[in-house]
Amino acid sequence: MQDIRNIAIIAHVDHGKTTLVDKMLLAGKLFRENQQTGELMLDNNDLERERGITILSKNVAINWKGTKINIIDTPGHSDFGGEVERVLNMADGCILLVDAFEGPMPQTRFVLQKALQIGLKPIVVVNKVDKPNCRPEEVHEMVFDLMFELGGTEEQLNFPVVYGSAKNNWMGEDWSKPTDNIDYLLDTILEKIPAPERLEGTPQLLITSLDYSNYTGRIAIGRVHRGTITEGMNITIAHRDGTMEKTKIKELQTFEGMGRQKATAVSSGDICAVIGLEKFEIGDTITDFENPEPLPTIAIDEPTMSMLFAINDSPFFGKEGKFCTSRHINERLEKELQKDLALRVEQGADTDRWIVSGRGVLHLSVLVETMRREGYELQVGQPQVIYHEIDGVRHEPIEELMINVPEEFASKMIDMVTRRKGEMVAMHNLGERVDIEFMIPSRGIIGLRTNVLTASQGEAIMAHRFKEYQPFKGEIDRRSNGSMIALEGGTAFAYAIDKLQDRGKFFVSPQDDVYAGQIVGEHIHENDLVINVTKAKQLTNMRASGADDKARIIPPTIFSLEEALEYIREDEYVEVTPKSMRMRKIILDHNARKRASRTDV
Repeated sequence: MQDIRNIAIIAHVDHGKTTLVDKMLLAGKLFRENQQTGELMLDNNDLERERGITILSKNVAINWKGTKINIIDTPGHSDFGGEVERVLNMADGCILLVDAFEGPMPQTRFVLQKALQIGLKPIVVVNKVDKPNCRPEEVHEMVFDLMFELGGTEEQLNFPVVYGSAKNNWMGEDWSKPTDNIDYLLDTILEKIPAPERLEGTPQLLITSLDYSNYTGRIAIGRVHRGTITEGMNITIAHRDGTMEKTKIKELQTFEGMGRQKATAVSSGDICAVIGLEKFEIGDTITDFENPEPLPTIAIDEPTMSMLFAINDSPFFGKEGKFCTSRHINERLEKELQKDLALRVEQGADTDRWIVSGRGVLHLSVLVETMRREGYELQVGQPQVIYHEIDGVRHEPIEELMINVPEEFASKMIDMVTRRKGEMVAMHNLGERVDIEFMIPSRGIIGLRTNVLTASQGEAIMAHRFKEYQPFKGEIDRRSNGSMIALEGGTAFAYAIDKLQDRGKFFVSPQDDVYAGQIVGEHIHENDLVINVTKAKQLTNMRASGADDKARIIPPTIFSLEEALEYIREDEYVEVTPKSMRMRKIILDHNARKRASRTDV
């Protein structure tokens, strides 16, 4: 029997999880000496690389001194908490990675709490000790305090600490004495993390994540809890709703390096992929054919935010995307539901509308962004918070918000958050910067990030996580400026834009194609303004005595997807296509909009 260790790597966004896994893969001699490996090997989709965040958890395995170490890389962002909770069930210990300067952050707290509840043994790695003004000892103390606060057991509090820099490829017990490899960390894993218990008996395996192959269909991934699972074995799948289904395993694979290899049998404690099952969900148990015993299923946090998805019905429909019909979008959302547990999809009022609920704006916008890259065209409405009725009182989700800014901007931040019904809970001075903690309704966070970054000249670090439901806090003032809307379709001309620049700021450039009802800019006043940006200069033989002034155009404001979602109002959509992103009114025709507003009143 092979010796095994199962560990999950948890940390806040950007503290270096994926980089550390890279170095562990290199230490495990998975690559030929001359092989080009590149960086962040696990962030394999473009979106993850661009944003520098891990969205989907990944499994890899290395061999170290004859022991197989299964490593699970988890997302650090709390919007993908659905991912984290499931994968922690596969591990026996965890590596808590903390930045030597920033110390534990809100999201660290979120994942660590989950890990301690399950009873995982932590190893703390203080990373980035090569940074100037880092404070490894202080951070070590802070981690201890945090674990104590989260109710860690005596054994968990007695954790080993490893210092080092994943980027520079060294780990050691003393931060002031750099070593030349990460062997110390790998030895600590073998020494401190317990080997999985070998439970004999009928087989049990809890499905904790999914994979998909175009050849074999859906693949179930999980850890064998008890007994041994063999290829071609007859089994029962115990579904979450209590039904039992008898089926057969076609093929088994275990993790080896970055890939998987075929296995004939997998025994208790190891992580494997099962191929050949038809119907299963995450949280189902693969169990004995004759006497099925299901394991407890995974509880998933409820979604807190919803968004309307609709097919693209703008005048530019189908110009850029490959998949534009309601059937395409419906199939794609159903496929996503199979992989993402924290997502909910309901049919809207029509067949071409869906209400999609998730953990936060980031969670939903990553889905939209992924779909757009795959060639889908769709429209999305303003993100809405999901309310709950408790004892006849309307409750809303409240989040814990942490803003880290230079001292001189602290008062601005407090002012901005309190206007959005936030309450300040604590404030800590860290040298020249301050950490401010707030309790704020989830709807107050929509649109906050852009304002915070602008007000702090890009210096602020903002993180938030869901706390609980509390009674409704009252209305929040939203964007006060109206929109500038194109009157008719055509090409935007510099001549027209130039004459209208004093009315507000523009979102389109000269020579961009626009359609009637598209939002082309922000008005300086509160009301919406309908303008004609397609007006060209009429050329005649007559010339005025004064020389023509050249049009001086201020560059337009370009939005990212999150910013656009945060910017729009209730009567507006964001149109998303593979090549462009536009904002528009739901009712495009100017006269129809007027009539609709009259009937509303």
